[in-house]
Amino acid sequence: MLKDPVVIEKMIQAFESSEGELETRLMGAMLAGLNAGGEAGPVHSAGIAVARSSGWAETDLRIDWSDQPIEDLSKLLQEWLIQRDDYVIRGIDPSKSPAYGVPGDE
Repeated sequence: MLKDPVVIEKMIQAFESSEGELETRLMGAMLAGLNAGGEAGPVHSAGIAVARSSGWAETDLRIDWSDQPIEDLSKLLQEWLIQRDDYVIRGIDPSKSPAYGVPGDE
């Protein structure tokens, strides 16, 4: 249950007025919803999943049992987007991906 119907409007406005990566736009919408009042009760988890052309969810992130899950998810997303494309390349053609220095990474 949302605290106020304006939450949805603010989320839509934030999404539609933003540009860039879909994940970033969705995260901006979540943050706008939170700033507009968010849920009526406590929120302890948040997640985001985005599939692009690879055929799987290239971004699939979740925060569970946090006092500030949306803010934590936003931080995690920033870290993930820096390396997302390298992991997608690794899934499609490991020989073309950057080395991570782990066993089997020859």
